[in-house]
Amino acid sequence: MSRSPFDLLFNPRGIVLAGASTHPGKFGFVALHNILAGGFAGPVFATNPDKPTILGVETLASVDEVPQGTADLVMVCTPPQTCTDILKSAANRGIGAAFIASGGFREAGSEGARAEEELVELAQSLGMVLAGPNGQGLISNPAKLAAQIVAPVPPPGPISVASQSGNLVSAFMNYAAHSGVGISRAVSAGNAAMVEVVDYLTWFAGDSHTRAMAAYVEGVGDGRRFAASIREAAEQKPVVLVKGGTTPRGAQAAASHTGALATDDRVFDGMVRQSGAVRAFTIEEAYDAVAVFATQPLPAGPRTLVLSSAGGWGVIAADAVSQSSLDLIPLPADLKSAIDGLVPPRWSRSNPIDLAGGESRDTIPEAMNLVADHPEVDAVIYLGMGIQANTASHLRSGPYFESAELARICEYHERQDSRFARAAAEASDRTGKPILAATELAVTQPANSGPATMAGEHRYCLPSADRAVRALHHLWWYARWRQRHLVGK
Repeated sequence: MSRSPFDLLFNPRGIVLAGASTHPGKFGFVALHNILAGGFAGPVFATNPDKPTILGVETLASVDEVPQGTADLVMVCTPPQTCTDILKSAANRGIGAAFIASGGFREAGSEGARAEEELVELAQSLGMVLAGPNGQGLISNPAKLAAQIVAPVPPPGPISVASQSGNLVSAFMNYAAHSGVGISRAVSAGNAAMVEVVDYLTWFAGDSHTRAMAAYVEGVGDGRRFAASIREAAEQKPVVLVKGGTTPRGAQAAASHTGALATDDRVFDGMVRQSGAVRAFTIEEAYDAVAVFATQPLPAGPRTLVLSSAGGWGVIAADAVSQSSLDLIPLPADLKSAIDGLVPPRWSRSNPIDLAGGESRDTIPEAMNLVADHPEVDAVIYLGMGIQANTASHLRSGPYFESAELARICEYHERQDSRFARAAAEASDRTGKPILAATELAVTQPANSGPATMAGEHRYCLPSADRAVRALHHLWWYARWRQRHLVGK
């Protein structure tokens, strides 16, 4: 069977780095280092006219010396005027895909735009797929491929990312490394001369290693095609979009960045929502949404219950829910009676459930199961995880740890927050309902056993109550779109 252009990009038999450098500060060195350090199993070739040995690789003078039929992908880190000859040589060696990291094309003005058009015409005549130019590179964790000119290599996971900005691809990958919810595929589309962001999303939608997709775009060429492609992808898997260049100043910056044309933001927003994608307005919101999509089931409805160890977080969550499409339901009478049997009478006796510090060893897992099992609850937001482990951290670092023999109580506190994290994940798996945990300790103290256990379970721990509510709002919005759009299909 013939391989698709995207298989050549993300699952190549072998790779050629055109423009390898001996200087550790240059892209041609960093890219080769990343490919080798990533553990790519196929043959790796590199070119340099002087033919030095770099990182143990004996370089070739040119792509013409690559053995016939051994590689599918060439990554180009040479000046823009050399790209034409490299593409011709690559096609002659049986290479069907090229990633052009080189800049100096459409983003540089009219002359660069003409050179970019000619490069695309050449690639089409050669039967090659061309990613970029002016791109950072790509990650394909299933293939152990890190073909990019910068450093972050995220852990493997269920998220795929396509972006017109290389730095924002890095941002998603850095969040993935921090949170433990990793990346399957990621690509910097650059100027997207031949392959646009939506083309990658269409392929990700059929990729078995991808559960949810995120994208950053600065411009839309063919609006109808963009909308149709987004809809096709969203029918299969969640799509989260961030749009840059939404103001006159931002549009001007986008034009000099990737040569993107301005797009009316209201038109774009309506088009995205009709197509079934979730629109986020910051990278943080986008990662929150895509990580939750990748690790949680969709809710069957908007009925939300907040379970909190302390009152303030619940108040913030209640405010956020009231400003969303979610419903903070009245606490069912039978649930109120059941929780009465778990904690002293000072608890809130309403939704949000504020346990008011009255919980004992098993209260939180028991309360978690009660609320998750209740037929009137579609989703749960759990707040306050990590408090006990945070106390343990302070005790361990204090002057009395040894003399007061505090190791045992510290270990107990840490075990408890690990239990709570696992209880949330297990209740979600058992009931098929989303249970989103949030604590600022996910950011301020990521080694805390609560968020650390969630990361180990490949569940996303959100950094605040309001961000958890916003992510759940996106989950419900997409679930409702699917219910409406796919009915009868």
